[in-house]
Amino acid sequence: MSSDHLTFLKSLSADQRNELTTTNDLYGLLNLAVHLAILIGFGSWIASGAFLWQLALLPQGIALAFLFTLQHECTHRTPFKTPWVNELVGQISGFLIVQPFEWFRAFHFAHHRHTNEPDNDPELQSPKPETNGEIFWHILTLSYWFRKLRVLFANASDPKREAYNTERQIPRIKREAQLMLLGYALVAVSLLFSSLAFWVWLFPLFIGFPFLRIYLLAEHGRCPQVANMFDNTRTTLTNRIVKQIAWNMPYHAEHHAFPTVPFHKLPELHALTKPHLQQISDGYTEFTKEYLSSASVQDKT
Repeated sequence: MSSDHLTFLKSLSADQRNELTTTNDLYGLLNLAVHLAILIGFGSWIASGAFLWQLALLPQGIALAFLFTLQHECTHRTPFKTPWVNELVGQISGFLIVQPFEWFRAFHFAHHRHTNEPDNDPELQSPKPETNGEIFWHILTLSYWFRKLRVLFANASDPKREAYNTERQIPRIKREAQLMLLGYALVAVSLLFSSLAFWVWLFPLFIGFPFLRIYLLAEHGRCPQVANMFDNTRTTLTNRIVKQIAWNMPYHAEHHAFPTVPFHKLPELHALTKPHLQQISDGYTEFTKEYLSSASVQDKT
């Protein structure tokens, strides 16, 4: 018999909780090494200009875009046991995907406190696409990059006191944005002398990001606006490659139910929560087909 996430959590013993929430540098460093190997491998292929180097652009971009899931895990301080490693990896990942780490941590924690609540979840400030036209614009990502740059410049000049941050956080958010803009200015200068950063980083990131946008739609798209994390969040069953590059975040309902569980323990948590999950998709292709089908219905109404 299924239960809500709070009832499930109460049913766990102290030993189970301790086992599930134990962090470990080794697992995080191994997963990071694989992610870096992908980036370095495809990046070297592109930089060398070797035969058919253009084929490496898209996989490089997807690997770059999915640094989002690594940064996301670092906001929870779970992929690595050593605190400063979480902070450093989160900051670097944020720079590479143009998403300030300190700002995102505040934003994301509010999302966890108010998941899928229309008036309180900051993720819903940008409504989920409902029609085919909106889905196309969503995946195109132009509006996404505009919003990210607007946040970055606003944070660097005068960060606003939002519901999801505090007065104490504002100086860190402002300093972070200023340092990021300085870094991007240096990259812009480097482009005057070499196009390497454009071809290895910026262009691949732009063409790879739509795949992340589709992936993120599955997390809460078309889920009920209720308090139960087993119902307002979707778990997507997928292959090992996607789970690897996404740091096991396809187990997303499990993550929302128990956010302090590190990525390498989420398969164990999934085995325990599986009877209770209300929203499960059999792969991202299946989810996208269903989402588009529903959008077509919206277009006709």
